[in-house]
Amino acid sequence: MSIKTAALLHPGEMGAAIGACLVRRGLRVVWASSGRSAATRSRALAAGLEDLGSVERALKVADFALSVCPPHGALALAREVAGHGFEGVFVDANAIAPETARSVGRAVEKAGASFVDGGIIGPPPIEAGRSRLYLSGVREAEVAALFAGSNLEAIAMRAPAGAASALKACYAAWTKGATALLAGVRALAETEGVDAALLAEWKLSQPGADRRSEAVTVQARKAWRWVGEMEEIAAGFEAAGLPGGFHLAAAELYKRLEGFKGGETPPTLSQVTAMIRRSPRRKSDGGRRVSRTSPAPAKFKFGTAALKRDAAKRALKRA
Repeated sequence: MSIKTAALLHPGEMGAAIGACLVRRGLRVVWASSGRSAATRSRALAAGLEDLGSVERALKVADFALSVCPPHGALALAREVAGHGFEGVFVDANAIAPETARSVGRAVEKAGASFVDGGIIGPPPIEAGRSRLYLSGVREAEVAALFAGSNLEAIAMRAPAGAASALKACYAAWTKGATALLAGVRALAETEGVDAALLAEWKLSQPGADRRSEAVTVQARKAWRWVGEMEEIAAGFEAAGLPGGFHLAAAELYKRLEGFKGGETPPTLSQVTAMIRRSPRRKSDGGRRVSRTSPAPAKFKFGTAALKRDAAKRALKRA
């Protein structure tokens, strides 16, 4: 099937830039303005997208649909597309866990569409050489060809659906996860009054860590977008039998920065760490804050045999 018309679903900053790449490649790119903000309408107009009003009308004329939305809405949007009976090529390019991507695929394939899994690495592709769209699934090469010569490099992975989302999750688990971790470290250091000593030690033993720990100030205004992404990464870890707690903590940290959303200028590091330290109140009887009571420490046991016995006992309890 020759792809001539693309439906871009819910174009934000990233989606509009990707749509512009397709427009420059000669494709007709349509979108649905119903329920969308004035800012989104302005971006879509600047990108050369054609407004058809509703998602149903956009899908009716499209043979290629591209989903670029917040991670928590990816599956619901796929089900909406399936509900409209879309039978073209559906590409999900959201930051979701591999299993979520496969669930998206099952939803659209049930309605007759072909599914291609996508993972975006890099900023909105307003200039060439900085952003890549990894693709996996049966028709990945066909989709990759649509972006040839554009600002967005599309890479067919020659892998089943889920691989592109897995790559994106692994990449962001480090980049955005490390940003959250370092921000939390600086907040703890400030709380304990050792921030200056920590920075001095980093300069001696971890050159560059001080600058990296301040990257969160640049990202704080869009940290709200990463809450769902960190939760999806945690789900990916857990599905692979790995602990997901670290990225759930990262999600909580980014959630605490939601107050910077829409700000005109980046906050200072002290403003960021102050926001991080504002722990949500724990509700109890009468609304009073209750302090945690630490359990009595278990007696330390030496030797691997003792550790194995304890692990076996825990496994029996879980069973």
